[in-house]
Amino acid sequence: MATAQKAMGSMQRLKEDFATVRSVAGLFRLRASGDAQRVAALRKADGGWKPLTWAELGGLAEDAAWGLIGLGVKAGDKVSLVGATRVEWTVADLGVAHVGAVSVPIYHSNTAEEIRYIVQNSGATLVFVEDDKQLRKLREVRAQLPAVRCCVLLEGEGDGDWGLSFAQLVARGKEHKARVPGELQQRLEQQKRDELSTILYTSGTTGTPKGVMTTNDQLIFAAEAVVGTGLLRRDDAHLLFLPFAHSFAQIIKAAWFGSGLKMIYAESVDRLVDNAGETGPTVLSAVPRVYEKAFNNVVANGMAQKGLSGTLFRMAMREFEMYAKAKEKGEAYSSFPFSLARKLVFPKIKDKLSKRFGGRIHTFVSGGAPLARKIAYFFDLLGFDLLEGYGLTETIAVTSVNLPGQNKLGSVGRPFPGVEVKIAEDGEILQRGRHIMRGYFGMPEATAEVIDKEGWFHTGDIGELDADGYLRITDRKKDLIKTSGGKYIAPQAIEGALKTMSELISQVVVIGDRRKYVSVLVTVAEDQAKKVASDGGEAAGSYRDAAQSRSVRARVQDAIDRLNSTLPSYETVKRFTILDRDFSLESGELTPTLKVKRKAATQKYKPQIDSMYEGESLD
Repeated sequence: MATAQKAMGSMQRLKEDFATVRSVAGLFRLRASGDAQRVAALRKADGGWKPLTWAELGGLAEDAAWGLIGLGVKAGDKVSLVGATRVEWTVADLGVAHVGAVSVPIYHSNTAEEIRYIVQNSGATLVFVEDDKQLRKLREVRAQLPAVRCCVLLEGEGDGDWGLSFAQLVARGKEHKARVPGELQQRLEQQKRDELSTILYTSGTTGTPKGVMTTNDQLIFAAEAVVGTGLLRRDDAHLLFLPFAHSFAQIIKAAWFGSGLKMIYAESVDRLVDNAGETGPTVLSAVPRVYEKAFNNVVANGMAQKGLSGTLFRMAMREFEMYAKAKEKGEAYSSFPFSLARKLVFPKIKDKLSKRFGGRIHTFVSGGAPLARKIAYFFDLLGFDLLEGYGLTETIAVTSVNLPGQNKLGSVGRPFPGVEVKIAEDGEILQRGRHIMRGYFGMPEATAEVIDKEGWFHTGDIGELDADGYLRITDRKKDLIKTSGGKYIAPQAIEGALKTMSELISQVVVIGDRRKYVSVLVTVAEDQAKKVASDGGEAAGSYRDAAQSRSVRARVQDAIDRLNSTLPSYETVKRFTILDRDFSLESGELTPTLKVKRKAATQKYKPQIDSMYEGESLD
């Protein structure tokens, strides 16, 4: 109770601090003016990490804003941004916010057709693109985008016509500023909290993307919530790789402006850990896949050790498996080998992992998808704060989160102060508060389906609140699989558990809707698969060779057998198929936040799925 009251008090003080703020641009300018010479961001350039102060970032934002005004962008106009997570993206986004326009972020991995849909659906009149590669995508569909006046490259020369360089944008802005020097300030003063700031499109994992209308007030509330609870603080250095087209990154952006922390822009998700080692962040917010990979790398490296070190590591992991099973049941676990491992093995693992992430990190935040409990138990056992939170695009990713010192593993924490949560009779989680979207853009019927007359947003997630007010998510209402025998199965729980059964397994898709039994599509980690195949005396020159080897298949079968021993009979996996390549962004099975596009995967691999049910003879 005291902790909750403290959080409410912190949020109240932030509300008072932000009382004059009317928009995201206003929140940023409050920070930029108060902390002008402090470092706002670090970005990699010319082989080194370069600092950018709040004053410098503010100057670049104003340059972008004047350029947009010079190009005729009006308050309320929609401006799309297609690019990866980088400082230039933030500058463009801030320029849009300063002029009172509405940003429409688009993942840089989207295809030309996917970009066309969002630009056209939102009514965007101008598009920022990262580079020539993204500009080519726009040119492919230009004939279908008559409303788009031009594109602005964040990197590259452009043609001075439909494709402008950023320098050309700035030049036009300076010309306009010389003629009407007070226009930008006037626009800033006219902005309101209830106006749209951003339209975020859902990832489309199960259907057509919907535009989620996000207001200035939603983002200001996100800053109040995340900073007010102490989750992100002024003295933090946050490593960011999440794309700004995702709501998780949007709340981090808001908290950055609200707290004044230092933002470190990772070069890419592949360089994330290397960048952490180079810059020493204190906080990392990421999706579960990042933590799964970290866990699997630790296990793979430890298992490969020779001699006494390898023997001790394997003993430690066997003990950890028993510890995790006991934790799942709510039971304590102790043994002499486990005590030995906690003294001799796990401290060394923590030290190596800490150094790998730069040596200063104190908090990992997980969101965007369910975190496997086994991963949470492992980080907790090592002594790290791995804090799982929960939110949706429609709630600007703000609902609940575990906080340092109050981490209840297996839950997604308590609701943020100001967020109302209740559980419907059928178990669905309902929410109400300032964090709820205005609605789906151009889709009033779809909006009415999820926001009722009393203002409750129906999440589509199933969960429960425990006696201490912690929220637990059991599954997506729409993702539940119903077998032909009438049994409901939560696929995400099975997928998450199987990925932790072996460092060999990369991705899993559970199949079984209206089928007699459960089967799975599996992809494997290429390096591990080649090693397993090679150790078994089989050819391993390519991913396909390794995936088809008897040794790899046996290892996957063993992981499934161990998983099945923990499941009721109707949930057990009866058959599996190892695919001949891993899922990727480029091939279309993964979202930019590394979640599997279930619909895309099941359509693409329909023949493999059907082959697992030929005859359906298994009981």
